Amino acid sequence: MSDNNKLGTYRFVAEPFHVDFTGHLTMGVLGNHLLNCAGFHATDRGFGIATLNEENYTWVLSRLAIELDEMPYQYEDFSIQTWVENVYRLFTDRNFAILDKDGKKIGYARSVWAMINLNTRKPADLLALHGGGIVDYIADEPCPIDKPSRIKVTTQEVAATLTAKYSDIDINGHVNSIRYIEHILDLFPIELYQSKQIRRFEMAYVAESYYGDVLSFFQEEVDTDEYHVEIKKNDTEVVCRAKVKFQ
Repeated sequence: MSDNNKLGTYRFVAEPFHVDFTGHLTMGVLGNHLLNCAGFHATDRGFGIATLNEENYTWVLSRLAIELDEMPYQYEDFSIQTWVENVYRLFTDRNFAILDKDGKKIGYARSVWAMINLNTRKPADLLALHGGGIVDYIADEPCPIDKPSRIKVTTQEVAATLTAKYSDIDINGHVNSIRYIEHILDLFPIELYQSKQIRRFEMAYVAESYYGDVLSFFQEEVDTDEYHVEIKKNDTEVVCRAKVKFQ
């Protein structure tokens, strides 16, 4: 199979209701598009969520790192390419490239996924899925950004709290992975977004949270324009960590 057949390319428009006050696509919408592209690509190759659900399995996002030179502007066409970089027994690496209206690559993303059993919530053996056929789609395509890093938060000071509500909950019954991104970016004042843009954004998902859970946000600046964030539910369990780097 040629690498061209292993890549999926999907086209989008930066709709007016998908951009922020600067006119650029929001990180949350970009994240949604990345996850949709992962779904399209997997479905086209026989290992999408609908097929897995029939066998009582589903995909779970574990890590996500996005690095951008620029963000698509309102009404601009752009596209996202995605491909599988590696498949291991319990997780797989999936990468993305973001291309502007002229086909120039303006950003990349890396993600790590696991497949879990819907009953036990335990990881499944990817190499046993459909006879290990997923490895046939591994593509030798460059992704010149660092892999997701280790994120450490030491502060005990709560920066914000909120209770998970209706709009936070997805079809799996827990807080949507993109909603965490949006809540984290709301921690920063609008003045920061007026003068700077997000250069790199990372998420590490640790546990699930549900409707009614109280989410506490811990935020610290670890370097100039670089922030680490940790979210705990109900004052105890860490549900995710993030890194945000501005420029």
